Amino acid sequence: MGESVPNARQRWEEAVRRARLREACFDTLSGERVEMLYAPPVSEQDERFFEKIGYPGEYPFTRGPYHTMYRGRLWTMRQFAGFGSPKDTNARYHYLLERGQTGLSVAFDMPTLMGFDADDELSEGEVGRCGVSVSSLADMETLFEGIPLGEVSTSMTINGPAPIIWAYYIAVAEKQGVDRSKLRGTIQNDILKEYTAQKEYIFPPRESMRLVVDTIEFATREMPLFHPVSISGYHIREAGATAAQELAFTLADGFAYVEAAIERGLDVDAFAPRLSFFWDIHNDFFEEIAKMRAARRIWARHMRERFGARNPASWRLRCHCQTAGVSLTAQQPENNIVRVALQALAAVLGGTQSLHTNSMDETLALPTEKAVRIALRTQQIIAEESGVANVIDPLGGSWYLEALTDRMEQRAEAYFRRIEELGGVIPAIEQGFFQREIGDAAYALQQSYERGERHIVGVTRYTETEEADEIPILKIDHETELAQREAVRRVRAERDPARAQEALERVQAAARAGHNIMPALIDAAKAYVTLGETVRALKAVLGTYEEPAIL
Repeated sequence: MGESVPNARQRWEEAVRRARLREACFDTLSGERVEMLYAPPVSEQDERFFEKIGYPGEYPFTRGPYHTMYRGRLWTMRQFAGFGSPKDTNARYHYLLERGQTGLSVAFDMPTLMGFDADDELSEGEVGRCGVSVSSLADMETLFEGIPLGEVSTSMTINGPAPIIWAYYIAVAEKQGVDRSKLRGTIQNDILKEYTAQKEYIFPPRESMRLVVDTIEFATREMPLFHPVSISGYHIREAGATAAQELAFTLADGFAYVEAAIERGLDVDAFAPRLSFFWDIHNDFFEEIAKMRAARRIWARHMRERFGARNPASWRLRCHCQTAGVSLTAQQPENNIVRVALQALAAVLGGTQSLHTNSMDETLALPTEKAVRIALRTQQIIAEESGVANVIDPLGGSWYLEALTDRMEQRAEAYFRRIEELGGVIPAIEQGFFQREIGDAAYALQQSYERGERHIVGVTRYTETEEADEIPILKIDHETELAQREAVRRVRAERDPARAQEALERVQAAARAGHNIMPALIDAAKAYVTLGETVRALKAVLGTYEEPAIL
């Protein structure tokens, strides 16, 4: 590897000395002292050790993206939340922050995700149902009322209209007096996986890709602390993909964004450090840990060797994780608390940077405050009571885990070759490759349940003959939808119509000319142009997408 063993070890030790470590007890409950890191003796470390495992915070980052990991800083506890009106969700955010949550994560309702205003006829019956309703800057102002955006990191899970929602967020922060360069957080903005898995797209793939690159370029130049894309395997896995497919397809999407940004003329080391990833953590404990370790190693190698990145920060894959929604059951929902705890522990042992733990009632409705509190406490118990945060990569070196990690890497590389043969990610989408692979995997899994080869506790085994006691669920009343319709109509009535129309025309002009769309979108946000109006204006220029039949 062109590097001596002592130098690698010395560099890691020096980084640890420079770090401000988390204050905590690093003894077991019985009083036995534990070291920060366990590794083979220096005399036994060979080239393969550095190529495959190495030290945390060092290439290839198998053991974690940072030198001290949770000994230096715990992961961010970022509970996904959003329901009803912006006022409802704002109250939930204050509730979570008061109980120890360390970052915000916004769930939007289906009309917002698809770019419709609350009063659009296509929004009827869906406003505020699966997330918070946001139709304009006024809604975003209410959503973050009393929350200092210069101090809180915010993640927003939205894709098709992501640049517009991001523009609203930037405008709210600036109204609070926070310069955009100081904002921290993430906007998911991963449109490629929408075509393969979640299906919440608006514009055609190539035009959507251009908008994503606009956001990467804008963040690179003006918002260095913000992650403009969270490359998401979560929805790929929820659609039925295997762990290996989630790994391969997500990284392939990441490589496609890197290629597109380089084609735009951006230096890879200027933008790559701000890309992040989002993994779905399922029930196979060791497989999920291996998936995350393999992801870091693959990303590091491709960024350094394929894309020529020179900055180690460009090689470092950082991620958010969420426990698997699709693994939760409506039957015996209390069992979901156990599933979530095991999945959360896998995410932590895999080296996540932030984590959302699902609530036990999410197969039935949006979570209640009690269910959310249990989910948050699950993370806090892992952090404060389990001892797993005291040692960096405590499972590293396990024969089983390292073999699984190698196998995951090999399967991902095989998929990369197939995608390349098809001409790349977008041609593979257009040919239905990803969709067929995911569909076949989902069918095979379901067949294994029906044949009795796999089991779901409380569903296919250990079922109850009597009806279990019902648990309380959160209900969104129709009055919320009526209020949101009225709110967006009031925004249109009270804004300066000439200013709004001029701002909308500038959005279209930027789209036609191929200019970066973000400055025009921010101006439109400040003029209180609504989400639906902006999306319709962009559809007129960029077109819309209808997925071909996948045979």
